[in-house]
Amino acid sequence: MNKNNFKSSSLSILNIAGVEPYNVKSDEKYMNKNQIRHFEIILHAWYNYITNNLNRINLLNKSVNFPDIIDRATQEEEFNLMLHHCNRERKTIINIQKTIKRLEENNFGFCDYCDTEIGIKRLEANPITNLCIDCKTLAELKAKQITKY
Repeated sequence: MNKNNFKSSSLSILNIAGVEPYNVKSDEKYMNKNQIRHFEIILHAWYNYITNNLNRINLLNKSVNFPDIIDRATQEEEFNLMLHHCNRERKTIINIQKTIKRLEENNFGFCDYCDTEIGIKRLEANPITNLCIDCKTLAELKAKQITKY
């Protein structure tokens, strides 16, 4: 598969928003108006995409009483998976809302722990992140150590 086919077929956040990756200019200040606007578009599009999908799922949620026990078990398992998915999406919506607020307060794009730049590429991959790659790696290592003992 060539790079162009993968790019057009993937359902990334940038594709959902209908934007191209941001091209940083060499003399450009980090988190300037253009970059902020770029991420506003991405976050609002992602929010709308998730809420529309959740509304569609709620409309499709019709329970049928199957007489066969295996069919009922399958239906229950599908329902549980759908609930899990919806719960994850609702958490994502909350994080998107928090991130939009950070954008409005000019706190977006900087690590919560060390206050360094998170980076445009990392934010495009995960716009709701609030940690730079180094702090995220350290947090994951700490979490692994805690769960080991």
